[in-house]
Amino acid sequence: QAGEIRKGTIASISPSQILISIGAKSEGVVSGRELDQLTPAEIEALSVGQEIHVFVINPEDANGNVVLSLKRAQEQISWDDVEKLITDAVVIETKIIGFNKGGLIAAVEGLRGFLPSSQIGALRRSQITGDTPEQKFQKMVGQPISIRVIEVDRERRRLIVSERAASAESRQSLKERVIDELQEGQVYTGRVTSLANFGAFINVNGADGLVHLSELSWDHIDHPREALEVGQEVKVKVINVDRDKKRIGLSVRALLDDPWHARIVKYSVGQLVEGKITRLTKFGAFARLDEDVEGLIHISEISDQRIEHPKEALHEGDVKTLRVIRIDADQHRIGLSLRKVDSAAFVDKDFKMLTAEFDAEEEDSSGDSPFDPPTESTEEN
Repeated sequence: QAGEIRKGTIASISPSQILISIGAKSEGVVSGRELDQLTPAEIEALSVGQEIHVFVINPEDANGNVVLSLKRAQEQISWDDVEKLITDAVVIETKIIGFNKGGLIAAVEGLRGFLPSSQIGALRRSQITGDTPEQKFQKMVGQPISIRVIEVDRERRRLIVSERAASAESRQSLKERVIDELQEGQVYTGRVTSLANFGAFINVNGADGLVHLSELSWDHIDHPREALEVGQEVKVKVINVDRDKKRIGLSVRALLDDPWHARIVKYSVGQLVEGKITRLTKFGAFARLDEDVEGLIHISEISDQRIEHPKEALHEGDVKTLRVIRIDADQHRIGLSLRKVDSAAFVDKDFKMLTAEFDAEEEDSSGDSPFDPPTESTEEN
């Protein structure tokens, strides 16, 4: 399949193409632009019979060939490797291979990691002289450096590293000490050290803990950068300490008020509401009550007659009067019913709510309730 990474065996190498056996009906080919992307040194390192990973670009081109890429396979594997590096907080020994106006470039697992000038270590920073990038950084190219990966964004091809984060102190021994001191439920002020697609790492008392994406906010976010940035101070709550695996689970969301509770305060079990059908699934239909609240009408609550699918009775976009039959505040769920709208079990509640609404309307218009006794007029007819 296109996009698949496979392990193959090099069958032949020529100046115009490399043939690789990957277990398909015909050998895969690396040629043209994909071959040109390989450096002479990389081609020199290849040999017939060698096992190598390849990236499938096209399972079958116009000539019936499987079109492969070596460079893209290397990149995919490298991105997998750097994501593990950020998770394990590994210190990498590498070298500086370039620079730009914002900082240095370091080699990381075959990729180019950007080291912002703010993340350069104090000793190296003290050696910076001059005003232009060439004056500041040219003499550092080729120097060895210890770094840590602090941000990985594969889709944007963004790899940020830090020399400051790769401190001389053993991070593992420090983390063990901090883990022994931490207790679940405690609140600390920490500093964001790195961001990844799945969450943010925050340093608490010298050890990094993970705030999973779901624990950053009560609202849905797609990436931690929508809520945090590297270097930011933030209060976190310890929600899990795994002393065997040396992992610290943190939460920012736990210290924030849950907006869902405020959104549903106006709803109660038995209440009649108006909802717009937004989605149909085999188990029921979802109805939006207002901008931020959506409830589920289970298939058993749609009709008194047995139906196989909600589409037999409802359509997306329909606006229906519904009955609130369940509110689960912990799970953020509201259960709704269409078939119980006219249920006799709720007659008393409906009457009381209707009376209350009628009273409110009358008081707004006249200040008197329609259920108050009339007052006698002092004027003569």
